[in-house]
Amino acid sequence: MPGLVPGCSFWDIRLAHVAPAERTIMSTTSTRPPERRFGRSTDESADRTLKVVGSVLGTVLLVSVGWFAYHHVAQDKISGEVITFKSTHDAVKVHLEVRKDAGATGYCTLRSQSADHTEVGRADFRFGGPARRIDKVVTLRTMSPGTTAELLGCHAD
Repeated sequence: MPGLVPGCSFWDIRLAHVAPAERTIMSTTSTRPPERRFGRSTDESADRTLKVVGSVLGTVLLVSVGWFAYHHVAQDKISGEVITFKSTHDAVKVHLEVRKDAGATGYCTLRSQSADHTEVGRADFRFGGPARRIDKVVTLRTMSPGTTAELLGCHAD
């Protein structure tokens, strides 16, 4: 740029055009706010507080995720799946496969609905014994012809 002197800043060039008395006043002016008026900078203490709060929240999050994961895995002792079903006028025969821990006991809840999505049958079927996998055909009695067989869930005792 034309008019710039190498090694001089903008303020040096600007002060060259100011009278010597004014130069002294301008050069002693500070760009920092007075400490007595605004207090000391709290950036360091704010950073430390944020680090502590972030660490605590991160720890709480990790502990809660671990707790939920453990209880989800530890509590699922029985699970099931509907393999096939066949409807008749007053019942639905359901081939149910149940997987469980050896020696665990519990039940699975099944329901059937009609063509208009009205629930026509619901029942709990109990499972126990030493087997880890059980294939069983169960009969779900219905009030009218059912068109579905739905596993609502399995629960350990």
